[in-house]
Amino acid sequence: MATLLTNIDAEAIIVGQSDMVIYASDTVSNFNLLRDNRIQNESLQLLVRTVRRSGNIQEATMELPRGPLGRGTHNLLVRVIPLEEDGLICVLIFDDSEMRRLDSIRRDFVANISHELKTPIGALSILSEAVLGASDDPEAIVKFATRMQTESKRLSDLVQEIINLSRLQDDDPLKNAKVIDLNQILLDAIGQSEMNATARNIAVIYSEQASAKIKGDPTQVMMAISNLIENAINYSPEGTRVAVALLVNDGLAEVSITDQGIGIPEKDLERIFERFYRVDPARSRATGGTGLGLSIVKHVATNHGGDVSVWSVEGAGSTFTIRFPITSQLTAVEAE
Repeated sequence: MATLLTNIDAEAIIVGQSDMVIYASDTVSNFNLLRDNRIQNESLQLLVRTVRRSGNIQEATMELPRGPLGRGTHNLLVRVIPLEEDGLICVLIFDDSEMRRLDSIRRDFVANISHELKTPIGALSILSEAVLGASDDPEAIVKFATRMQTESKRLSDLVQEIINLSRLQDDDPLKNAKVIDLNQILLDAIGQSEMNATARNIAVIYSEQASAKIKGDPTQVMMAISNLIENAINYSPEGTRVAVALLVNDGLAEVSITDQGIGIPEKDLERIFERFYRVDPARSRATGGTGLGLSIVKHVATNHGGDVSVWSVEGAGSTFTIRFPITSQLTAVEAE
């Protein structure tokens, strides 16, 4: 039976006569349904007992939180089946979260992309016409060609961020989760930003006050933290510092990135994690911002059962804090 259950496209739990779980597939732990070899979710527990009494197959849909923080959920189809021998009950769990999420995302994603792509594409079209019209003016050609390079890079960055966001929306990091050492992720992200920080004469200081391991996709977590550090550098005056810290509180790993930059107006704080939202469009163009970086951070946090928040005062800088549930499960595949 165990061999059969490991080869079907569903998570499985086998419940014995005393409501003890005698088998659970490897990734059932992602749903936080079990504790001490018993089902801890009341709705599922009731469903199992109903099947035990009636002997009939039951189906239900369930919405479970992805973690202790944020609004991310697992949308599950649960099928509970009585087995003939020894009063065993089989629970099959089908996770259709990705399908529902993709349906809602794709409805408006194309409209957003087309709007954002029009600006650099339109600029390139106008600049190319200007270059053709200035064929006898070398200085004008250099000026327009330089502008074209800037707009080309902006277009390239925007396309890459769209690809990154699409991948995040398509992938569930908890399905094939690895154990991630957050300290190492932070050191790697700081190392990646070193060239940008040096060019702007900004010191990035890491305060390693704790060690923490989480479950998820190391590439996604790295992307989110790198985005926050790069933002802090890009929006800080030269000669200032960016502070990175890792703390552990109540089973949560908290990564905070604090800058001494321009700060964010209070009216914009609730919207900065929206796709393509920019507090200062002119400043975003100057720093190469695409308006997708913080949206990517939010997606990563939510998909890992965590959240992201911001504290900011205009003229006094900002602190972004991203939180993840820490893991004590050593059975997950270790990140390389």
